[in-house]
Amino acid sequence: MPDALVASLPTDPHVLRYLEHVRVEKRLAVRTLTLYTLDLEKLAQFAAGVNLPLLQLTSAHIRRFVAQMHSSGRSGRGIALILSGWRGFYTWAGRQGLVAHNPVQDVRAPKAPKPLPKALGVDDAVRLADYENTGADPWLEARDAAIVELLYGCGLRVGELVGLDAVASAEAQREGRGWVDLQAGEAHVFGKGSKRRSVPVGRAAVQALQGWLALRAQPFGGAAARLDGALFIGQRGKRLTAQSVWLRLRQRSQLAGLTTPVHPHMLRHSFASHVLQSSSDLRAVQELLGHANITTTQVYTRLDFQHLAKVYDAAHPRARKKS
Repeated sequence: MPDALVASLPTDPHVLRYLEHVRVEKRLAVRTLTLYTLDLEKLAQFAAGVNLPLLQLTSAHIRRFVAQMHSSGRSGRGIALILSGWRGFYTWAGRQGLVAHNPVQDVRAPKAPKPLPKALGVDDAVRLADYENTGADPWLEARDAAIVELLYGCGLRVGELVGLDAVASAEAQREGRGWVDLQAGEAHVFGKGSKRRSVPVGRAAVQALQGWLALRAQPFGGAAARLDGALFIGQRGKRLTAQSVWLRLRQRSQLAGLTTPVHPHMLRHSFASHVLQSSSDLRAVQELLGHANITTTQVYTRLDFQHLAKVYDAAHPRARKKS
């Protein structure tokens, strides 16, 4: 055991036996063992505060310790990790016959607030959609531009995007693949749970798709390849993967000068946030995104409120800080 870790070991003999057990039996990394040690030392300090040995603590004591950690500012995720370490100690103690009940078993950390989805500002989203990489191969440029327009213009999930076929067919419908009807200006997609929905495709996206379809059948780099039925294909003519879309979009956002690397779901969030900011129609956004429950969509009202709050702070005389 590293000297630095030995120097910080708790003095409780049961804890020492447990740490030796996990070190030898589970072969934990030094970093993980250090975290176990620190968390159990914290538990020993809590126990000393109530004048009880570790093996006599109850669930009520553990809940009190959780409340103290939470009130001191520790995050729900951090507390959950600490409880996991404590739970492991008492599970081991139960197997050794040292305790009859694991006091941590039914204790849960406070729920951490769900982070808001990351969305681009309108200016950044438009900059990305308008970006043209004049130095790229025209075939790749047309495809990637159409991908951006469809993701941002329709709010598609990346799985829905790569699942689109170039033309509608009975086979595509049977196998849960969608398609784009350029004449009608609609994308027919199969979302989660194989639920089909239709979303409007805007003029810019239609133009980008027309530009891509004009080049799609041409062999890339002069090498002919058997075309897959997919709308978006790779250089060998096969359906583009979600991972490829992630990588191409990340690279394109950096070339466009955006400070934040963009991923497909960020464009979906941006689509929802910008539509909601303009229309305030939560039910319509729910339908466009294909959410089964409107509570899933309501997170975008928080994004919309953030936007309004920033506008207020910047513009309202009563919100401006005195210099």
